[in-house]
Amino acid sequence: MKIAIPVLNDQGVESKTADHFGRSPYFTIINTETNQVKTIPNNSEHTGGTGKPPELLKKQDVDTIVCSNLGPKAIQLCEKKDIEVYVGAKENVKKTIEAWKQNKLNQATNQNACENHKH
Repeated sequence: MKIAIPVLNDQGVESKTADHFGRSPYFTIINTETNQVKTIPNNSEHTGGTGKPPELLKKQDVDTIVCSNLGPKAIQLCEKKDIEVYVGAKENVKKTIEAWKQNKLNQATNQNACENHKH
């Protein structure tokens, strides 16, 4: 399984998690079977590139996204790409993965989507 976490910098498992999913400068991707960690730039349309973040991550074979929060439209786009989304990421990649493994994060829904994006 591959898990993507939106991050602010390229420091592997020490990368600081980003507060905004679509506008994060990078995504750190963890392969839970091989423990391989890689960070890719977010070159989606939110950062001046093309495509939506879920499309970018699906091309990387991501199964799950763990972020601090995201809007309902992003949740729907992820669902269409068969990507599960969890909210509640904090601090850095390492702590976020630990919380995810311990089932301490919530699956993203329209009810817990980012309030700033519910217009």
